[in-house]
Amino acid sequence: MTSTTHRTAAEIGRTVLGARPVPVLGEQRAPGELSHVDTVLGNGLRVLAVRKANVPMVELRLRIPFGGTEALHAATAEVLAETILTGTARRDRIAIDTELALIGGELSTSVDPERLAFNGSALSSGLPTLLEVLADSLTSASYVDGEVHREAARLVERLAVSRTQPRVIAREALLKHCYGEHPATREMPQPDDVTKVTPEAVRALHGTAVLPRGSVLVLVGDIDPDQALGQIETALRGWESAEAARTLLTLPELSGGDALLVPRAGAVQSQIRLVAQALTRTDPRYPALQLANLAYGGYFSSRLVENIREDKGYTYSAHSGFEFTGSLATLGVDADTANEVTAAAVLETRYELGRLAMVPPDDAEIESVRQYAVGSLVIGTSSQAGLAGQLSALAVTGLGAEWLAEHPDRLAAVTADEVAQAALDFFAPSRFTGVVVGDAESLASKLAALGGFTVGEAAA
Repeated sequence: MTSTTHRTAAEIGRTVLGARPVPVLGEQRAPGELSHVDTVLGNGLRVLAVRKANVPMVELRLRIPFGGTEALHAATAEVLAETILTGTARRDRIAIDTELALIGGELSTSVDPERLAFNGSALSSGLPTLLEVLADSLTSASYVDGEVHREAARLVERLAVSRTQPRVIAREALLKHCYGEHPATREMPQPDDVTKVTPEAVRALHGTAVLPRGSVLVLVGDIDPDQALGQIETALRGWESAEAARTLLTLPELSGGDALLVPRAGAVQSQIRLVAQALTRTDPRYPALQLANLAYGGYFSSRLVENIREDKGYTYSAHSGFEFTGSLATLGVDADTANEVTAAAVLETRYELGRLAMVPPDDAEIESVRQYAVGSLVIGTSSQAGLAGQLSALAVTGLGAEWLAEHPDRLAAVTADEVAQAALDFFAPSRFTGVVVGDAESLASKLAALGGFTVGEAAA
């Protein structure tokens, strides 16, 4: 008779000899083994073209620094991103869509306080067409009045919906608490500002900000890098300017301090967001900090997840990780919890921060996170899209394929003492500040009892 008893996850993960060992990583082809070209064109555009021929496709990533301090910059930039691909001097929206469809391609845009981004893909045989459509949009986007007004109206509607989402509310509250009125806090423009944006303002911003000098173009796919470089030079020969693209103002460094309770009346869940200053990828201590973060909350078997998710059931998802902005980096912790356990979850989150600093990972824990870090890097760069994304993130800080190829060796060289020092230097609870967004009536007294909290203005 077949047994109907179900084994638990813990039972499945163990044998009579103990816990099932993590499989040893196999030999993987490093990104640096791939043929690539990394150069700066005469117009100041950095180009990184990489051959990865596992499928007959090519991925494109263009990142243009897009900082601005003007009151309506965020709103104008959003409208620009929504309309730059809606028509040019030679192609209307339908023609653009048709040409991309014929090469199995797509091209999209997005913008944040730091950069304007183009993401695209196509059959590798269609790369010249993809580049031509991109170049046409960069040099002669028309921003027809009707298209600008129509996309601006749609944007206002989307912003109104987005600002009702708890995670968006928490994100805006965190940025405001950490950086005040810095332009980095304007990830989403105000709807009223969007209604003030004119087609003339969008065209003017394009002329002064959509510039090649200081920008980065990444191509990854079934391409010959040298040939692709020639195609890029041909397609973008008309994209020129003596001026450089505008970078975001440098963020102020975080110094810890009281967290902020952001009242959201009637909310049944709370959003916990803590953040501290961290290290950029170029710092020699970064690999040790990366492993320390994984041990704390960077993957499913981390200490934080084991505590507030698996053991106590306070949250479905808890996570810690890095955010890189310009020349600075931050380390963030986030979890969403029910109101009745929010204060307890904050207490345990702080406890795990202190425990990592005081009781650092042992050799077995370090080896587990090391394997996870290397394995994740291999998996993340195994596809053309994944490799393109990784390289574009690195390229904007001056790094490239070589850094990516060498990173597994850096992770392998990290010692237990280096991880312990990173944990002590960067995970002390006093280094963190942040926000908790939730119902103040049920949370204020409990968080006050924990200490280190002030009450702010109610969320919109």
